[in-house]
Amino acid sequence: MKEQLSIKVSIAGRVYPLTIERSEEENVRKAVKNINDKVNDFEKNFNIKDRQDLLAMSSLHFASQATEIHHNTSKEEKSLLDRLEKIDKAVSAELKD
Repeated sequence: MKEQLSIKVSIAGRVYPLTIERSEEENVRKAVKNINDKVNDFEKNFNIKDRQDLLAMSSLHFASQATEIHHNTSKEEKSLLDRLEKIDKAVSAELKD
C-alpha cells in the first residue's frame, strides 16, 4: 500500500488541503509553484487583479501547453512506429533470403 500524505497548498492566495501519495509530493509542490508563478506573471504583465481571471488564464496557458506536448508526442510516436515498421519489413525481407 502506498503511503498517503496530507498537505496544504496555497494557490493564488487560497489554501487547499490535499491527500496525495508521498511519491507525488515533489511534483505537486512544483505544480503549485508553477501555477503561482504564472498567476503572478499575468497579474504583473496585464495588470489583472481578479483572481478568478488570473486562474482562468493560467489554466488556459497550462492546458494549451499540455495539448501541444500531447500533439507533439503523438506525432513523434507515429514517426517512431513508421520507422520501426520499415525496419521490421527490412529485417523480415533479409531473413526470407
